[in-house]
Amino acid sequence: MAGMWTLTLLCALLGAASAGAILRPPAVLKLGPEVIRDRLMEELKKHNAKSILQKLPLLSAMREEPAGGIPLLSDIMGSIMKYIIGMKIISANILQPRVHPSSYDQELVVRIPLDMVVGFNTLLVSTLVEFHLMTEAQALVRIEKSEKGPNRLALDFCSSSQNSLSVSLLKKLSFMLNPFADKVTNLLMPALPKVVNKQLCPVIQAAFNDMYTDLLTLVQAPISLSPGGLQFDVLSLGIEHDSVEVQLKAELLDSKARVTQSFNSSVASQGEPIWDGAPFSLTLRQDVVNAIIEAMLPQEEFVFLLGFSSSHLDRELKKEIQEINKTAAEKLEPTQMVKVFMQQSPVLLLNQDSPKAAQQFILDFLPNNKDDRPFFSLGIEANTEVQFYTENERLRINFNDISCDRISLMISDIGLFHAEHLDGVITKILNSLLLPNQNEKMQAGIPIPLAKALGYSRAVWRVIEDSLRLAPISSFWDPASLSFW
Repeated sequence: MAGMWTLTLLCALLGAASAGAILRPPAVLKLGPEVIRDRLMEELKKHNAKSILQKLPLLSAMREEPAGGIPLLSDIMGSIMKYIIGMKIISANILQPRVHPSSYDQELVVRIPLDMVVGFNTLLVSTLVEFHLMTEAQALVRIEKSEKGPNRLALDFCSSSQNSLSVSLLKKLSFMLNPFADKVTNLLMPALPKVVNKQLCPVIQAAFNDMYTDLLTLVQAPISLSPGGLQFDVLSLGIEHDSVEVQLKAELLDSKARVTQSFNSSVASQGEPIWDGAPFSLTLRQDVVNAIIEAMLPQEEFVFLLGFSSSHLDRELKKEIQEINKTAAEKLEPTQMVKVFMQQSPVLLLNQDSPKAAQQFILDFLPNNKDDRPFFSLGIEANTEVQFYTENERLRINFNDISCDRISLMISDIGLFHAEHLDGVITKILNSLLLPNQNEKMQAGIPIPLAKALGYSRAVWRVIEDSLRLAPISSFWDPASLSFW
């Protein structure tokens, strides 16, 4: 029996094939420049990039071809080098990387500022001569094609150049020493970029590769659904403006980690969630969310002893039956039962204003707990308000306020009657008895530690278009969205 809400859902999905429809993957992870910047900075620390920067052999680099192989200039520069009896990097810092869109499609520019204080001793003066050096390492982030699997992110063309280098003296020198300092600066200008390219760029490359591997591990980690699980993997990668978009496939797993349902292709949709510049977002397509609900809340029969579960509902239903058939009402025993069979798992209709779940039940009313044949059976089409929120790094799903759209009499041993007359008490039974049991089965929630792993303590789930989206709480401009948290 096709329900009204199920039909509405199908119409919404079919309507997406009309004008303006786009293709949407099962899930999308978007990483803004802040995430790329912060994750790369963490990996640079793990790779001791600062220590490597501070140990760059500047003096050796200055001695190697100081004048580009021109004999006369080599002699002049060589004579200057004789007066330098020692050089060291006193302090070094790697500042926060900057991520920008490239002028080319599918490409990002990463700039990593390098801040150093360099000192050298010379025979011309007894004190240490100190320079402040500011430069940057620049690299491109691109999509690298793979023949064996999905494309991957890669960092290429890491380099440093004289154009980004500035050198300044930290202390005033004598009139006689200034020309010598200028000549040392002239030697530093080509030497520093060369040694950065040779010794620091490989470290930056390794840090980026590890950053990407960690992101993949985070994305691909199995998620417990209790029972079963959920797993994502990469379908494709793309770069849009200053952000990375990872399109994901999804698989539902049973308790033995066997795949029971796969989502690995895009489907038509009439809208696309707006990218509002959040540091990151994870967007789940409506059918993927439905599959998660189905795994947590499969078809099931719930049995309630009304006299023990809710005495006031017991009395109210008995009163209604008396109006239908007094003889039947007299046969009711304290052990009268209500059986509610879920014909299918709830079907979500993710609407931004009011997300709903369509449900279909068969409700059997039995006069006691011994009879197998019910007094009557009702077919019920209902809808439920759905709330999504975050708690302890878990996506929580909560059903609120079941309302009946249609009640039909299927079988009756107490005579024909209009089933709609029972709408009030049936709605109360579903809300008081069935709803808490459904919510209890979903109580464990869905562990998605993405926000914390990316360094964000608070994130919120929100319905946007026909999808469910997770993003840091600060990225939502609408204060009303905080009610979902």
